[in-house]
Amino acid sequence: MSLTSWFRWSEPPRRMSQRSPTEMVIETLMMELGWQIKEAEKQQRDRENEYRKIKTGVDYSWLISYQKHNYDISPGERLQLEDLCSKIHPSYCGPVVIRFRQLIAEYEPEALEVSRLFRSALHDVLEKMKEEEEAKKLARQWNTKHKTSLSLTTFKTRSRISPFSSDIKTISEDVERGTDPTRRVWSMPEFRSTRDY
Repeated sequence: MSLTSWFRWSEPPRRMSQRSPTEMVIETLMMELGWQIKEAEKQQRDRENEYRKIKTGVDYSWLISYQKHNYDISPGERLQLEDLCSKIHPSYCGPVVIRFRQLIAEYEPEALEVSRLFRSALHDVLEKMKEEEEAKKLARQWNTKHKTSLSLTTFKTRSRISPFSSDIKTISEDVERGTDPTRRVWSMPEFRSTRDY
């Protein structure tokens, strides 16, 4: 009898699930939606309890038992939201969650309104994705145009005359050599009459 069958390390290693990144994004975002709905329900119950305490002056919260999960979005709305989630790139999953949580904190919605806020957060991030794609396209177009103009600029710089290797005489050159400059001012063109030849 072999003892290796008793040890766990002899089992083949479990593989990670073969889910696509889109499926993981959908699952993550829908879990966030579900959690926020539960939190909205809890806050709504707490507000109702506070209202009852103020109204009656007596706290019966220890007697009340709550149902686990009252509100659930309709299947049609769930499919629409999952379709929107599938359009989100995995790198934008975090910004969707952040934007959604900002909207929740800002509006403090009831459970019925949470899915509407989730939809608006998805639309906000989808618009941001479109804007960034357009900006990338413009940048690519600019870079391709800019590369062609750079090649012309490079050609022009190759044909430039270097001032140190030119045969053009300057006044400072004569001063450095210690020679007497000619009577002519070097910045002015030299005009000779035909008699000099």
